[in-house]
Amino acid sequence: MANTPQNSNPVPSPSTPAPSLERRFSTTPPLAYRSPLANRFSPQTPTTQNLPNDRFQSSPSTDRFHHVGVSTSSSPAVGSPSSSLPSSSPSASVKPDGKMAGPSPSPSTSPYQILNGSTEGLTSVPGFQPPDVSTISPILYKQGSGSGSKTADTSSGVVQFNAPPGPPIFSSPARPAAAPFSPMPPMPQHPGTGASQFSNIPFSFSKGKSSGALLPTSSLPPAVYSNGTPEPLSVDLDANFDNSSLSAASPYVLFSSHKVLNQKKLSNTSSIGFGAIVSPGRDTVPGPQTVQHSPYRCQNCGAYVNLYCSIMPSTGEWKCIICNKLNSSEGEYRAASSHDLRNWPELSSTVVDYVETGTRRPGFVPVSDSRMSAPVILVIDECLDEPHLQHLQSSLHAFVDSLPPTTRIGIVTYGRTVSVYDFCESGIASADMLPGGQSPSQESLKNMIFGTGLYLAPLHASLNVAHNVFSSLRPFRGDQPEVARDRCLGTAVEVALALIQGPSAEMSRGTVKRSGGNSRIMICAGGPNTFGPGSVPYSLSHPNYAYLEKKAMKWMDHLGREARRHDTVVDILCAGTCPVRIPILQPLAKASGGVLVLHDDFGEAFGVNLQRAAIRAAGSQGIFEIRCSDGIFVNRIIGPGEDSHSDGHETFKNDSSASVQMLSVEDTQSFAVTMELKRDIKEKHVFFQFAACYMDFYQANISRIITIRLPTTADLAAYLNSIEVDVLAVLIGKRAVLQAKDSSDAVDIRLAIDERVKDITAKFGTQLPKVKLRRFPKELSLLPEYLFHLRRGPLLGSIIGHEDERSVLRNLFLQASFDLSLRMLAPRVLMHREGGTFEELPAYDLAMQSDAAVVLDHGTDVFIWMGADLSTQEGKSAAALAACRTLAEELTEQRFPAPRILSFKEGSSPARYFVSRLIPAHKDPRYEQEARFPQLHTLTLEQRTKLKSSFFHVDDLSFCEWMRSMKLVPPEPS
Repeated sequence: MANTPQNSNPVPSPSTPAPSLERRFSTTPPLAYRSPLANRFSPQTPTTQNLPNDRFQSSPSTDRFHHVGVSTSSSPAVGSPSSSLPSSSPSASVKPDGKMAGPSPSPSTSPYQILNGSTEGLTSVPGFQPPDVSTISPILYKQGSGSGSKTADTSSGVVQFNAPPGPPIFSSPARPAAAPFSPMPPMPQHPGTGASQFSNIPFSFSKGKSSGALLPTSSLPPAVYSNGTPEPLSVDLDANFDNSSLSAASPYVLFSSHKVLNQKKLSNTSSIGFGAIVSPGRDTVPGPQTVQHSPYRCQNCGAYVNLYCSIMPSTGEWKCIICNKLNSSEGEYRAASSHDLRNWPELSSTVVDYVETGTRRPGFVPVSDSRMSAPVILVIDECLDEPHLQHLQSSLHAFVDSLPPTTRIGIVTYGRTVSVYDFCESGIASADMLPGGQSPSQESLKNMIFGTGLYLAPLHASLNVAHNVFSSLRPFRGDQPEVARDRCLGTAVEVALALIQGPSAEMSRGTVKRSGGNSRIMICAGGPNTFGPGSVPYSLSHPNYAYLEKKAMKWMDHLGREARRHDTVVDILCAGTCPVRIPILQPLAKASGGVLVLHDDFGEAFGVNLQRAAIRAAGSQGIFEIRCSDGIFVNRIIGPGEDSHSDGHETFKNDSSASVQMLSVEDTQSFAVTMELKRDIKEKHVFFQFAACYMDFYQANISRIITIRLPTTADLAAYLNSIEVDVLAVLIGKRAVLQAKDSSDAVDIRLAIDERVKDITAKFGTQLPKVKLRRFPKELSLLPEYLFHLRRGPLLGSIIGHEDERSVLRNLFLQASFDLSLRMLAPRVLMHREGGTFEELPAYDLAMQSDAAVVLDHGTDVFIWMGADLSTQEGKSAAALAACRTLAEELTEQRFPAPRILSFKEGSSPARYFVSRLIPAHKDPRYEQEARFPQLHTLTLEQRTKLKSSFFHVDDLSFCEWMRSMKLVPPEPS
């Protein structure tokens, strides 16, 4: 699955004389460490509650909140880390021969070391399901009372620092006794059983596959009873798996509808479309069923065996649901009856993880040490003015205090030169310096890496040194404006990448030494890269700027790919008021599998994002494959991936799958998959199989297989009732945002959204009598409102002033999880009530009532609006603000990137951020206001009059006015 390495060097560098290393000592004594932000934000701790989903599932105080929004049965459940680790007391398990195995491994055991290192034949007691802790978050720590002191967070049962998270426990149910008959001898393959070749599938990240090596199919003839009659295949295990499969797979796959329209003409030409949001790296508790043997795959098309396959119990042969070919299981699935087949996890669950841990690759560290050996390197801009530097220092101090003590950390700063800080000096901050005007030579890197300095060190041994380094940072001395200062960001990343590789530069060409888990380079940038490799002139008016920008983007993309080749993710966190030239930095983050985030300053939100970026576990070398029934093909995949090369993974004779190479595999990412019909579908069901094969944080090969069956229908009413409007809106939004490259494209996309709404109404709406107007279908009543928010919001609208900010938001949206994508597309409004409760309301400006406090969640931003009347009451105002702040933090506790949380009073200048995200419903007639905003009925006449008089005239259309401008009648409120 991994790309073939092309060069063991981080980046090609010109042949230059090796500069001598300069030892630099700080001229001023280190400042006494203080963490002014300790009370503003603290290290994130494991939570024992479910995270809120997009329909507001609250934390422990669920009874405080009122649910007013629409609820659907397939709303995705958002998991959270388990509240406790499994008990370390011995627990017996049953081997296949019926003997009792030894005690289960303790949490300190190597994550994949089971039964004294042997996992062969591991089973569990029937009816007993051990807890799956493979997805428990890393151990986190709370800051102690003293400066630099730490105390363990024992709320999750972890009381020591010297052990990684507990190992996953594999629970394969006891296998039934084989049927009392001998295995069949191998039978010759019948000619003409191969399936016809499918055409290549066009989609965003793949240009189609070459056929590759042809593997023989395993289409075997049916078994024969002793009386000469053929033995029929058993029917699939359960004919009623449709609803249960959707429920079980909902954390990973969300379809835009629960039924598939079987008419090609109407399905493909409809503006509704069909697709799914897939989160292959989703981390849930409990996790999927885990199997510790290689998966059985169809030798014709590559599909995996699953619960919908027809099985022949006497021989274990299974029939592929994608190409209908018969395959052998080498006697694995032989059973006395079809009912016994459910004892195999892969034949009873829609989501299965196949784990392979026996392979050890050169250069890998032991599995149990992988978490502590994957370093985090901070690359810090040292050209900051004093106010920004003070906030950055506070955030950095709090950041290192939040990390587990076993984390290896490195510190690199950059300006005109690159400084690599040495952890050998405990009393002072010392650094080795390299010139930043060109890529570092191999000789200079070798002298530094093999020298006497210690540049990567466990935090428990280097915490004081790290604090000294941060305290010794000084503001920029000079009279140059921020944008014109020399910053060699590209060279600094090259040096950081060389530190992570370590002695691997001495290995043979084409060999990559792994550091054990995904390493992270975290860039704290306050301005553009204006010096050295990948730089651009600071002035946009430079006569050669366009050419130099294109050259810099290509170089940064190459550097990002080089980082990914070494399993290193580059996250870029920018802050301040200086432009950072987003088009230059975005390729570096994207190609490495990282993210780029903009902040107003280096304060609270910046510090929280530093913490969350460092602790999020990520897989690498991932391949994402999608296989569908013969009548359906994938026409586009949108997400954090790129074209997959067929030589990087196994190929099959008639493999028609759409595949993507995943840049990284993380819980916070998702893929938007759109599909079309190749023909009218005559079958009653269609099948979808999603396979994500990657290497997880513990260096184990994971194959996550998700198989779902959906019914087909020709009934339009049944089809419309099966549509999940939230998922459909996100799919439409991602397709629209993908095409909006700049502000001029956004104008065209907004017009395209208008045409889409008209087309949906023309095909599925109803004609009103006596007037030439059509009403939008009531089954999709929320969809046009979502699209109205999309076209006027920050993704496609003009409420954000700078194109760089819109570009960052669009890139985040295209790879974000479903929950975050939905919030970024349409805001959510919650009004504070007496007693600390909250009521969810439509995102209309009618919620701006002077005696209330309102929370607006827009994904990357959360705003708290305080009414003027409420602000005059100090006691009530303080209590309401505290409750709103608590709610905002609960809603975004595990969100990455962490949103900025702003609060302001009615009538203040910053309140425009809040007002611009609400639909101006005050312009609508009274009857429409009451129909779409029922909360108005609770207001007295005096309150309603005061509310009406508080609004100013605006030119923006309300939602109802927008619908009427297209000759459409708004849908009836749900």
